[in-house]
Amino acid sequence: MRLHKEGYVYVAITTAILAATAAWVYYAPSIGSWALLAVGGTLWSAVLNFFRHPRRRIKGGIDEVLSPCDGKVVVIEKVYEPNYFKDERRQVSIFMSPLDVHVNRVPISGRVAMFKYFPGKYLVAWHPKSSTENEQTFIVVENERVAVGFKQIAGAVARRIKCYVKEGDGVAQGQEFGFIKFGSRMDVFLPLDATVEVKLGQKTVGGITVVGRLK
Repeated sequence: MRLHKEGYVYVAITTAILAATAAWVYYAPSIGSWALLAVGGTLWSAVLNFFRHPRRRIKGGIDEVLSPCDGKVVVIEKVYEPNYFKDERRQVSIFMSPLDVHVNRVPISGRVAMFKYFPGKYLVAWHPKSSTENEQTFIVVENERVAVGFKQIAGAVARRIKCYVKEGDGVAQGQEFGFIKFGSRMDVFLPLDATVEVKLGQKTVGGITVVGRLK
């Protein structure tokens, strides 16, 4: 299993804790030390699972908008987007649980036309106001056909947003652009004439699932 670079420190720390606990069990076995070893093993396994970085073959097309993350579709609605488009867009929101892969991928190929960081609250990621009030980054990628916006949104537990692109960068569909630690949400803003290809409650796979089809 490939490990994401954001997890190196966390894996090292939990491995050290697990090794220390195993040494304690070896030299002073007891019910308490065995219980701590079980807890440490569970924590170590959870950290490895969270920071997994599976290899994926991207199969998008020029008329397709790919999901930027793994998760569950929790919102599909028409909204006013004030930061870049300043008009109505079709918003698709995807909630990432701590069990999902947390690598974030670019929905379309093009150029980063806007990148902006917004400080904010840490409401639970499925809260309706989290899209506008939580800490987040807002990114727009545009090409000769269309511009698509997407947000990385922090949640009650996820307070570490990592983004690896900046304005002016050229990006490819499915390319990794960021990571959100410990569960959160991403919003995608599609043109109104795009066809939404997912349904509420549907599970998405980052860089694979088509969330929208461009006209």
